[in-house]
Amino acid sequence: MASKISDAQKKAYEVVVARLERIRNHLDNKPRSGRLAGKVAIITGCGSLTGIGRATALQFAHEGVKHLYVLDLDGENLPGLKQTITTKYPDVTVTTLECDAADEKAISGVCQRALQDEGRLDIFYANAARATGAPLAATDVEDLETTHHINVTSCFLACKYASEAMQRTSPSKPESGGSIVMTASVAGLRSGAGSVDYSASKAAVISIANTSAWQLTRTGVRVNAVCPGLIETGMTSAVFDMARERGTASKIGQLNPAGRYGVAAEIANAVTFLASDEASYVNGIALPVDGGLSASLPVVPGKFH
Repeated sequence: MASKISDAQKKAYEVVVARLERIRNHLDNKPRSGRLAGKVAIITGCGSLTGIGRATALQFAHEGVKHLYVLDLDGENLPGLKQTITTKYPDVTVTTLECDAADEKAISGVCQRALQDEGRLDIFYANAARATGAPLAATDVEDLETTHHINVTSCFLACKYASEAMQRTSPSKPESGGSIVMTASVAGLRSGAGSVDYSASKAAVISIANTSAWQLTRTGVRVNAVCPGLIETGMTSAVFDMARERGTASKIGQLNPAGRYGVAAEIANAVTFLASDEASYVNGIALPVDGGLSASLPVVPGKFH
């Protein structure tokens, strides 16, 4: 019986892997819809080759964004991202900037640059973040403050300066408006998905989204947070590497109703929706993209069908 179960689990995992590979490469076979046509967008945290920021940049380009500003503290991979986008989508202008997403001068500057270059700013995706994974006893005040600075200050600055730029009108943009999206986490909704410093920072990001949406009443500027569950990125690579070394990769993400982990493209899809006019009445929310993990209190698997 154990062997049969093992075979069944192996087959199920192979199906999951194949499905995730299709999701990762979905843009290869997806027609360009123009959902973001004519829009000017800024994305922070685009440096990781397997990250959510890069996946979102590619998604935005596919959906026809006019000018894309991609930022990261480590600029090593930004030229390659620009080349990938401009080769595949020659109609999209890409500007790369190596800067700190929590630096006020840098964020104020890139928002002003968008106005100078294009006369408008429509989308700001504040994605830059860090995670420590340290237990409470091993977390000190410096850890807490550093995580807060990177994860929270960057989102505050995005809301402050992007919202100002989005309210500016021009011949190419006769009305105030725009969409600010921030990467929070299911760790900001409930305990159990991150360390104390990380979870607290992501709860703060959700609060910024809630509060800013109301602060920007009647401006046409929407503010939302996306809350990823377990997603395979550079930030979570240690979890995946460890499981694969132990031969337990098939169990990764099994605690949610979907029974699997997610990939960066799935978060990019949600961010693209929130950034687009299709989400014109979606404002001030924290959207979980977690396979259903945050939908329930802990239960014993198989007890409720």
